[in-house]
Amino acid sequence: MLKWLSVVSVLWPLWVNAAPPAPVGKILLVASSQLDMGDKEEHQARNDLWEFAPPFHVFVMHGYQVDFVSPKGGEVPFMRDRDPVGMMSYSIKYEGFYDKSRQSMRPGDVDPTQYAAVFFGGGYGVMFDVAADPAMHQLLATLYQQGSWFGSSGHGAAGFANVRRPDGRYLVAGKKIAAFPDSTEREKSWAKQGTLLPFLLESQLRQHGALVMNKDNLADKTAVVVDPPFVTTMFLPSAALAAKELLLQLEKTARPAKG
Repeated sequence: MLKWLSVVSVLWPLWVNAAPPAPVGKILLVASSQLDMGDKEEHQARNDLWEFAPPFHVFVMHGYQVDFVSPKGGEVPFMRDRDPVGMMSYSIKYEGFYDKSRQSMRPGDVDPTQYAAVFFGGGYGVMFDVAADPAMHQLLATLYQQGSWFGSSGHGAAGFANVRRPDGRYLVAGKKIAAFPDSTEREKSWAKQGTLLPFLLESQLRQHGALVMNKDNLADKTAVVVDPPFVTTMFLPSAALAAKELLLQLEKTARPAKG
């Protein structure tokens, strides 16, 4: 026992002071700064924790550094954040999820060359601010032009639905994109059947030339659709699956981020 304690006493300073391993790359999480939908009843917009914490965990678990960006910077608001379970709880307790999400960067503070991929979680907030923010659009267009991958779940695709390339075409034009369906939106009271939203996501994607994948043409509603550089899925239960597929695509293309 004493011999073991002697070994520990020698090695402990080395363990404590050892530098953490360098990240294999960096991934940017795009989040909303929006609290509500602007109506008198203040329907929640925010970011859905179930579409951010699981992807965050998947990325960190595979050695990636994850940073947040939002239109206003600083702390970003979450919904469904009471009593998180499973990988969400683990990510919050042991991986610094809230430490990162409380220090989100503004678009102008981001060095796009550092990021091999960007991921858009859902929640309604992204439809109100990210989807209309010129600085965010400029950042996303740059990331697209340099070859970064784009991942999303649920309403997250609204974050890039309105972004254009330098030639004026939308990023999503001609691309297969899975996103929250209009038919489901009209069935739900969360945004008063979609009447509180600035646009319906599926319709907006179609208007901008996307080949929308939804319940009408996907046999599995948890399916992850890959059409480079996009990795997308319809609903929140498969957000982690989309994150995993995004990493697989990064490995295939092997475009490491700088830094």
